[in-house]
Parts: sequence; C-alpha cells; structure tokens
Amino acid sequence: MRHLILTATTALAVALAGPVLADEDLRALANDIFDPIPLSIPELDGNIVSRPRVDLGAMLFFDPRMSRSGLFSCQSCHNVGLGGVDGLETSIGHGWQRGPRNAPTVYNAVFNIAQFWDGRAEDLAAQATGPVQAGVEMNNTPDRVIETLTSMQAYVDAFAEAFPGEEDPVTFDNFALAIEAFEATLTTPNSRFDQFLNGADTLDEEETRGLRAFIDQGCASCHAGVNIGGEGYYPFGLVLRPGADVLPEGDRGRFSVTQTASDDYVFRAAPLRNIELTAPYFHSGVVWSLEEAVAVMGVSQLGAELADAQIGDIAAFLRTLTGEIPEVVHPVLPPSTDATPRPEPM
Repeated sequence: MRHLILTATTALAVALAGPVLADEDLRALANDIFDPIPLSIPELDGNIVSRPRVDLGAMLFFDPRMSRSGLFSCQSCHNVGLGGVDGLETSIGHGWQRGPRNAPTVYNAVFNIAQFWDGRAEDLAAQATGPVQAGVEMNNTPDRVIETLTSMQAYVDAFAEAFPGEEDPVTFDNFALAIEAFEATLTTPNSRFDQFLNGADTLDEEETRGLRAFIDQGCASCHAGVNIGGEGYYPFGLVLRPGADVLPEGDRGRFSVTQTASDDYVFRAAPLRNIELTAPYFHSGVVWSLEEAVAVMGVSQLGAELADAQIGDIAAFLRTLTGEIPEVVHPVLPPSTDATPRPEPM
C-alpha cells in the first residue's frame, strides 16, 4: 500500500511550509498519504472470494436464525442500507441488552488492520465468530449454529458448493469464511475524493480547503491509507482526554486485549470512508454531528481549538469520502424444517 503516515512534526512542517500548495501539489501530497479504494474485490489471506462462497456468506449474514432468539443477524447491527451500521449509539442484542460500543461499519472493513474498536479480531473471519457467541449480541454457540445449518438441505448443498472437495464442509470455520468472503465485496469505490486522487477536479473550494486543513492540522497522522484510518492504534485523548460523556471510564480499549499499560484507552483509528452515513460517532456513539466530532478530535487528539470555519471545511472534505454503495439483494433463505432448533425466548 502506497502512503505516508504523517508525524506531528511532518504535519507542522507542511503547515509552516509557506505559500498554500497549488492544486496539483496538493493532489500529489494527498496521493502520498491516501489511496483510492480499488475497483476490484480485494484478495483475502486463507480464503477464496468465489461466487458460491459469497452467495452463501450473504445468506448467513442476513439469516436471523444464526442467533439463539431467531431475531438478530449480522444485518441487524451492520445494516447495508444504512451505511453498514445500525444508527444507534450502541447496538441492541439478545434480551434487548445494549452492547458496550458503537457498531463499526461493515463497508470497507476488509481494508482495516484488524476488526473491532480494540482490534481483537485479526480479520473478518475472526470477527464473524464473535457476535454469534457473545451473550449481549446473538447469544448462540457454534454447535447450535451447525445444528441449524445441517437441518436445512439447501444450506448443506450451499456449503458443499462453496467448499468443494471437503469431506465435511458445514463447519463453524467455514461459516466464518463464507461471511468474510461476502463482506469483502462490500466496498465503496469511486468517491469524489477517489476521483480527485485519480486526477479529476471533483473537489470544490471548501472541500479543497478542508483537505488541506485535514493534512496541515495533523488529522492524516492517524487517518491515512485506503480507508482513511483503520490502520493503527492511538490513545483517545492523545493531547487532552475527553470527558466521561465521550470516553466512558469503564471502556479501556485495547488494554482489555493486550493487558499492556501503554494500551490503556487506546483504540483503532476509525476509518473515515462514508463517515457522513455512519453517525453517531466514536466507540461510545454519543456524538451525532460530524462537525462536533471534528471539533472533539481537534481538541483531544491535536490540542487545537479549531475555528468554526475550519471545522466546516474539514467536514465538507470528509463528506467527499462517500463512495458508491453496492446494491445488495436480500437473499432468499431456506425454510426451517422439523429438525431446525426453535427460537428460544429472550
């Protein structure tokens, strides 16, 4: 991947370099820092993005019978019609419990360094196994998932086609691989910013100012690469820790994964693709305005009280990151049989 992660010193040097960069110089600098989303489906380590596997993954993604209650599916928290999120501060799961964190978008998640706010899942396949088993989400077990799948011949046939040559293709690992293959197709290329990176004059004056400010102020230090973030871990409150309304004291971020003191209140930098579609913001989900989110980040991460005009410019630039949302057709799911485990009351 071609990009430059700016340090605070580099960002300051850009800001103090003298005359404002000409448009083509700004484009060249942006191409050093960011990458457009590729038009082709990305390759996966240890997985194959085949048509049968993607189609099976779509079925599993939309099927609420993968939850113990028969009510919740992957789509419940990662709604492909709502920017890949659920539009809630924190998601609702089994027993109408409220989860501890805001649901990240499924769109372009394949480009993240790891999954979840704390990076506890190394890839989308590992991520797919988590919510199914989490008591606060789908509250199911691998054995019960397999019992459900093998009770329907259409699923047995779909697994055999998606994982040809395997003696027993209906496994929990293959369940996860199929969902990963489907989610790898959920990319949003050709945003106006991608077109700008590729040479088109698609940004207006306000958006161009916002891009310059995004680089000059140091936002690109954490939000770079193809997903404009999602590539590294940083303390929330690098300069000034937000209050408990934005940064709940009980959620210590990556520390819960590594048990390393330096990871206290450290989170994966949020990917900013399609950010205008994915409110509310931050892992706590308490900020609903994009402009307010920019202001909070300015103070907490950069130590800068950004002017209202600059906040507006940066937010305008961020809205150019909205790409082409794929049209996802809800699959027809196999009917349950007498052998299918019945939904259990919550």
